[in-house]
Amino acid sequence: MDRVQLADFLRTRREALQPEDVGLPRGPRRRTRGLRREEVAALSGMSTDYYTRIEQQRGPQPSEPMLAAIARGLHLSLEEREHLFLLAGHSAPRRALAADHVDPGVMRILDRLDDTPAQIVNAMGETLRQTRPAVALLGDETGFTGLERSTFYRWFTDPLARRVYPEQDHPRHSRVFASQLRAVYSRLGEESRAAEIVDALLAASEEFRAVWGAHEIGMVHSSQKRLSHPDLGILELHCQVLHDDSQSQALLVFTATPGSASHEKLRLLSVTGDRSPVL
Repeated sequence: MDRVQLADFLRTRREALQPEDVGLPRGPRRRTRGLRREEVAALSGMSTDYYTRIEQQRGPQPSEPMLAAIARGLHLSLEEREHLFLLAGHSAPRRALAADHVDPGVMRILDRLDDTPAQIVNAMGETLRQTRPAVALLGDETGFTGLERSTFYRWFTDPLARRVYPEQDHPRHSRVFASQLRAVYSRLGEESRAAEIVDALLAASEEFRAVWGAHEIGMVHSSQKRLSHPDLGILELHCQVLHDDSQSQALLVFTATPGSASHEKLRLLSVTGDRSPVL
């Protein structure tokens, strides 16, 4: 662990970020160059004291999960993330795990959508980041671990995962999820995380075995979505999808036609509070 270089690297990256780069207000009296330490700590989901000790060359060696959180908070590129791990005395994460690292450009877009339901997902159906309105609409999808991180896995194994869609739409979603998972499995191969999900679902779900056996490919979700909210009822929304350059991640943005009942319901999300994490 190179404490001096690690501290210097974090400081320079922090000072290079402006509040508006991460969706924070600048404020009229701001004199700090770049972000404050407490802002980086909040963006990274850790205490200000913990982050400050790293920048001051104190404290224990950061764990890999902590470094990954700092990389997200500082909007580091994949190369910068690898450099961070090496400075902290860890091996650089395998490139196969790149799907867990959000592209800085995509993250900057998400940070500017603080009043809109939006989230970033990877090819495995794992949600990496959400705006607060997305949590209110869909539930917190970022806290799952293991196979349950994948929407594909939860859809076929946890009945609560289906509450976000009206029941009559479930058969179509099952076919689309199986088709999408097959495309990822075909691209990444038998040693991939996608293959692990497929094997687990074949063992756990009769429904998945049936739709997987149909060998459908190329099915996609409609850009017009019907979502079910426990307080607001059915919302008819448009889902716009922006892919990163590698096509390994997608930014999903949910909007409604202005003047429609669903548009008014989206405005009410800010007062309904966060939806319980059923997904």
